Amino acid sequence: MDRLSLFSSPLFLGFDHFERLVDSLSKAQEDSYPPYNIEQIGECGFRITLALAGFRKENIQISQENNQLTIKGKQEANPNAVYVYRGIASRQFAKTFVLADGVEVKSADFDNGLLHLNLLRKRNEGNVRIIEIASAPISKTQQIEDCSSITKI
Repeated sequence: MDRLSLFSSPLFLGFDHFERLVDSLSKAQEDSYPPYNIEQIGECGFRITLALAGFRKENIQISQENNQLTIKGKQEANPNAVYVYRGIASRQFAKTFVLADGVEVKSADFDNGLLHLNLLRKRNEGNVRIIEIASAPISKTQQIEDCSSITKI
């Protein structure tokens, strides 16, 4: 059985990537570890701060693919330690944030167990493109075969 969604409407033709973004965002919010804050800094800046106590800078990886920012960490336990009580688990995590168009990561720093990611939202000037109407009708059998031939509007 197919799942119905807001984006299955014919009015949202070509917006299937938004549905994938919403799905990935909902899956990303299922795990609350590690805790994080998102602050607005100035008019166009943001800062994401993750609490990563016990992690070292070398155990953290930050990557951005398209609009998806991913922070991964792997904490290694001391194999020679003998615990009487173990309340601090060594664990790994992957935290994903979906960034809006025009938001880019400017810098990252790690200090006292806190990872700070500084983001900047570029101002969008709003592109307007006039689309001319052809005088001769286009054949109904003519199709666009390759998405790379389409220019963004």
